[in-house]
Amino acid sequence: MAEKSFAAALNEQIANEFGAQQQYIGAAVYYESETLPRLAAFFYRQAVEERNHAMMMVQYLLDASEEVRIPDIESKQTRFDDVLAPVRMSLDQEKRVTEEINALFKLARDNGEFQAEQFMQWFVKEQVEEVATMTDLLTVVERSADNALLVEEYLAREGLGEEGADPSAPPAAGGAL
Repeated sequence: MAEKSFAAALNEQIANEFGAQQQYIGAAVYYESETLPRLAAFFYRQAVEERNHAMMMVQYLLDASEEVRIPDIESKQTRFDDVLAPVRMSLDQEKRVTEEINALFKLARDNGEFQAEQFMQWFVKEQVEEVATMTDLLTVVERSADNALLVEEYLAREGLGEEGADPSAPPAAGGAL
């Protein structure tokens, strides 16, 4: 049985990235409903970032003259038991995405697809940042579980997730929005 092609695997990852985007919107909606606007804004920004990751992958496939498949949208969670739950879920999600990205990198390397391997290098680096950011946020939310306004203050002070665009990022289809 033939190994999965990098293009097929990347199309699956596009679906995962769009799924992550939708789940981050779900977390943002929850925080909006709890009147925690900075947490909501953080997760809305994360959603845009995941969308842009998917669109970078779309552009790569277009540039490589490969088929692009856009996935269906599934309903995502918008209700959580407490302010900790969305951040825990997000950290788990980022760890899972790291495994997926590493598997894509390995697939490209194992298949001798050097352009694909080079493309995936940025995502490997990006996932280190993503996991670190969510780990830091979870630590702050756990310490402030009794007073979520302290998390809001932390986000206002530290600007977590407000870093500018990375000039080394691959181009996104339609341009990064």
